[in-house]
Amino acid sequence: MITEESIKEKLSQVNYPGFSRDIVSFGLVKEISVNGEDVSVKISVATRDPKIPADIYKACREVLDTIDGIGQVDVDLDIQDPPQNAAAAGAGAAGGQVDKQGIPGIKHVIAVASGKGGVGKSTVASNLAIALHKSGAKVGLCDCDLYGPSMPTMFGSNEQPMATADNRIIPIEAHGLKIISMGFLLQDDSPVIVRGPLATKYTQQFLRQVEWGELDYLILDLPPGTGDIQLTIVQTVALDGAIIVTTPQEVALIDARKGTAMFAKVNVPILGMIENMSWFDCPSDGERYYIFGQDGGKKEADRLGVPLLGQIPINIETRECGDQGQPIALLPPERNTVSAAFSAVATQIRSKIEA
Repeated sequence: MITEESIKEKLSQVNYPGFSRDIVSFGLVKEISVNGEDVSVKISVATRDPKIPADIYKACREVLDTIDGIGQVDVDLDIQDPPQNAAAAGAGAAGGQVDKQGIPGIKHVIAVASGKGGVGKSTVASNLAIALHKSGAKVGLCDCDLYGPSMPTMFGSNEQPMATADNRIIPIEAHGLKIISMGFLLQDDSPVIVRGPLATKYTQQFLRQVEWGELDYLILDLPPGTGDIQLTIVQTVALDGAIIVTTPQEVALIDARKGTAMFAKVNVPILGMIENMSWFDCPSDGERYYIFGQDGGKKEADRLGVPLLGQIPINIETRECGDQGQPIALLPPERNTVSAAFSAVATQIRSKIEA
């Protein structure tokens, strides 16, 4: 027997294009009508990409046509423009069911993302935040990687956040930044074991229930990949743009393309790409070694038509500074090439956003 519940179960097999979450849990399925063997489904999508509703329509028809005895199938797609307040910040609503909003007191929100782990994304995010602060901006840093939080180590703090009388979280302050991370709430050896819905809840708390105060920039250090946490952010937060971090080798660039495609699907502008671990200047022989290949990030940025914001060399000092809780961007840029590279990236970001 064909029922509304059985139709909903089938539709839950259809993922939103480019994401791992289905259209039912995303709230896109607005109405299901069953009249004997005939089925009518209404789906609402907010996007400017014509390929997205076409892909959803095709996938819905495919799963519904597998139901034994089903008659006429009508899939009605209500396609809307993204909300204006999100579009003004260069972003569109992924699912259409949630209005993207800014975060009170924060002028600009930037996501730092990568398609895969191990490319130094958190190192880039923390040093970029420091460089922006040194340029005169008021900056916050939100570590959205619940499963691998690294900011407590990188900023040398084991403090636990306090709460206000109305249960709002007071962020940790270090090196002039306001910082929140799951790592501040856990013991060093405690794993985070949470499923998708709870992960998105924690992410929303970090964004909406933290006393950020007045900030010029909030940097979001996203976890690698394109999962639920990324979905929550691009769906509900009016981002000014995203920065993609990669290393030069092809295996990293493949995943960087996926991350870029995710933001493109939800109309979040790519501010540029940062190529990390670009080369190693050997102190013993003075030679430059391209350990992970040469100019892979530059070539990929050119292919995607986005700026290459910087090429960050790999060296021992960067690692030592991170382990000691003193991000390398704290060093004077005139005395350190890595600090100088992050300073140049911060200047470009400010000129793009504040122009």
